[in-house]
Amino acid sequence: MTTHFITAEIDLKESPVQLQQAIEAELRRRGEPLRWAITSVDVEQHKAQVEAIVTLTDNRKE
Repeated sequence: MTTHFITAEIDLKESPVQLQQAIEAELRRRGEPLRWAITSVDVEQHKAQVEAIVTLTDNRKE
């Protein structure tokens, strides 16, 4: 198992619940999220920048 620091850009959603679901879905595509945070928001582009730590099992590729 290895840990990786990743960043992702997520479209802002109508509700906080939808935003959280979108973030978690994107992070699960890249591994098992340990923790994540929204680090910036671009209001004009309707995007949120997310930084996360994910784990990958040895047999899974990035």
